[in-house]
Amino acid sequence: MGFSTGKRKSRDQKEEEEEEERISLSLASEFPMDDLNDDVLERVLSWLPTSCFFRMSSVCKRWRSTQTSKSFKLACSLISSRDPWFFMIDDHGSTSSSSSFVFDSTENTWKNLSRREILLHPRREFIPVASSGGLLCFRCSFSGDFLLRNPLTGSSRDLPSLISQDDNNNSLQAVAMTTTTVTTSTYKLVTISGEIPNLSFKIYDSNSDSWSKDQDLELLAKNNESSPHEDESDTDIGNGTVYFLSKTGNVVVASNNLQRSPSKQYSSVITVTDEAETVYFLSSYGTIVACDLTKRCFTELPKLLPPFLEYSIDLVECNGTMYVILLSEFFESASLRIWRLDCNREWVQVGMLPPALSHELYGKKGDVNCVGGVGNKILVCFNASLREVYCRYFVYDLVEEEWSELPRCFKDGEAVDFVSALSFQPRIEATV
Repeated sequence: MGFSTGKRKSRDQKEEEEEEERISLSLASEFPMDDLNDDVLERVLSWLPTSCFFRMSSVCKRWRSTQTSKSFKLACSLISSRDPWFFMIDDHGSTSSSSSFVFDSTENTWKNLSRREILLHPRREFIPVASSGGLLCFRCSFSGDFLLRNPLTGSSRDLPSLISQDDNNNSLQAVAMTTTTVTTSTYKLVTISGEIPNLSFKIYDSNSDSWSKDQDLELLAKNNESSPHEDESDTDIGNGTVYFLSKTGNVVVASNNLQRSPSKQYSSVITVTDEAETVYFLSSYGTIVACDLTKRCFTELPKLLPPFLEYSIDLVECNGTMYVILLSEFFESASLRIWRLDCNREWVQVGMLPPALSHELYGKKGDVNCVGGVGNKILVCFNASLREVYCRYFVYDLVEEEWSELPRCFKDGEAVDFVSALSFQPRIEATV
C-alpha cells in the first residue's frame, strides 16, 4: 500500500530522503538487521513513523511479513502515543469518492489514501463525525446508524442501531467518542439528544456491544457569581443576544440555529478524569454546554465575549483538557485566540495567532473549524466563501507555543480545499 502526496516531490524532500537512506545503510552496516531475531526486529521496526510501515514491503520479504504479524502489532501497541494524522473533510462532509487526504504531522506532508481496499467511505451516505485513538466514527445521514473504521487498515464495524421510535422526536445534539486504550476494541460512543433544558444521553460500550438506556441530564443551577461578561439578562440559558458567523459567512443571531457543515453538525469533545466524564458541545445559539455524565447534569459555561460581538467558535480536546478557539473582529482587525477554563470557571488565554497572520482573515467573514490532536497539537481550518473559496490551515503547538501554517494540498495539479478535519493516531494495530 502506498501514499501519494498529490504533487511532485521538491528538491528538499528528495535530499532528505536520500540522506535518510544513507543513514539507514550506514546503520545497517554497523548493526546488521539480518542478525536480529524476529522479536527484536519487530520491536525496532515498531518505532518507525507509521508511514514507513507501508514502505516495508519494498525492502525485503522478511520486512514485508511484519504487516501480517500479530507479534509486530503487539510491539506497535506498546508505543504509548503517535503524532496525530488529520483526516481532512470537504464542504460536503466527506472526501472525494476516489481518495481521502490526511495530513501527517510527523512528516509535515499531505498523504492520499487512494487504494480501493482502504477507502475511508465504504458507503457514501456515511459522514465522519468523531474520532478517538486510531479509529474514526461515521454516521449515516439517513438512518442515524454509526460505523467505526480504522482508516489505515480499512477494517470496519457497524454499531447496533441507535434509533428507536422514542428517538424520532428527540433531536441529536452531540456525538463524542473516547477510547480506553488506543490499540484495542475498547471504546465508547456518547450521544446527547433533546432540546435545552430537556437533555438526555446514551452510551455505546464496545465491551457489551450495546447502547445504554436514555439517561436524563439535569440542569445544574448556577451559583450566584456570574461571569464578568454576563449581566442579569444573560444568566439563564438561551437569554441574551449573541452574534456568530454561519458556515456561509453570514451573521447569525442567537435566536436562529447555529449552521454547521455535516461533519461538524454534532461536533463535541469529551474529557475523562478520575472524577468525571464531561461532554462539551455548542448549543444551537452558539454557547458552550458542559454535560457531566457521571453526575448526570449539565450547565452553560461563562461567555467568552459580551453580547453583540460577531465571532466564530469551535471546541477541541488535548490531553484531557477542553479548549475553545475563537475568531473575532474588532477595530478593523481580526483576532484568533485559544482559551481554556480554569478551576475557578474563568477563561485563560493560552495562545493567539500572530497579528501578521490573523489580520489577513479580517473582513473575509469566514468560519473556523478545529480539532485537537493527541499530544499537544491543534489544527485550525479557516474557510470563507467570497467570490472564490478562501481556505487557510494553521497548527498550534501547546507546548512549544508556536504556530505554523500548513501548505496547500494538491491533487492532479489542482488545489484541494477542506472545511474541517478529524484527528486520529495512525495505528495499524487499532481494531474495531
